[in-house]
Amino acid sequence: MLLKYFYDPKLAHASYLVGCQKTGEAIVVDPGRDIDQYLETAQREGVRLTAVAETHIHADYVSGARELADRVGAKLYVSDEGPAEWKYEYADQYDTQLLKDGDTFQIGNIRFAVLHTPGHTPESISFLLTDLGGGATEPMGIFTGDFVFVGSIGRPDLLEEAAGIMGSAKAGAHQLYHSAERFKGLPDYLQ
Repeated sequence: MLLKYFYDPKLAHASYLVGCQKTGEAIVVDPGRDIDQYLETAQREGVRLTAVAETHIHADYVSGARELADRVGAKLYVSDEGPAEWKYEYADQYDTQLLKDGDTFQIGNIRFAVLHTPGHTPESISFLLTDLGGGATEPMGIFTGDFVFVGSIGRPDLLEEAAGIMGSAKAGAHQLYHSAERFKGLPDYLQ
């Protein structure tokens, strides 16, 4: 399995390229607007980008998901959780798979299991990652978007403060608590 980490310190934004070296397929999780970095890395590593995924709708930066999917003809994997106003408006314009809690999909020999982890945003999902090609039967890592950080947890108040969605901070905090409780039940070795 190939794993590449990208970080934009100006936006405090992390994204990842995950590739199956056996099949040559790869996915980018939470791409930033500068998609050239993913295209260059995929070419250098000898993988083709067949998928793009987002953990949640990003209000603090412009996502590169649609542009990247359009450029390489990749499938989009996005959340179908949360209330109607939190659905991806462009989903019908691309080859999109809408994801719910418990869904799975594969990129080559890498399985992604979907967990609905609301709180930072209502539709937020996380991806449990299992490298089936390496013989694993249990997940080895998780992509949480802005739900969990090293030493911290996502902010539930941003929707109310930045977007003016009244009452969302308290509801988000309640959801975030339940998501964190669920997260605590996952294996300690997850990265």
